[in-house]
Amino acid sequence: MKQKITKQLTVYRIELSRIKKDGTFKCPNCGTKISPDDCSDKAYSIIDINVNSYGLEDIIFRCNRCQSQIYLSGFSKAEQLIRVAEKRIHI
Repeated sequence: MKQKITKQLTVYRIELSRIKKDGTFKCPNCGTKISPDDCSDKAYSIIDINVNSYGLEDIIFRCNRCQSQIYLSGFSKAEQLIRVAEKRIHI
């Protein structure tokens, strides 16, 4: 009987405020550069996009080098701040 070997999934959460202004960040596990300008799908893949009542909540990436899942979160906080600022401007 063959034994099935399973690899443990590694999951990370990165806050939007912790990434560079150009949108790039490194995989916390292997250091692969993840950039929104990379359209080749060599470095990463987008697994899912989560939305809440404020708009975008988080984006889930998979590093194609080490297979880690990375949750990029904090979008809803930024959206809330923008809405509060817009209300203050219109007063």
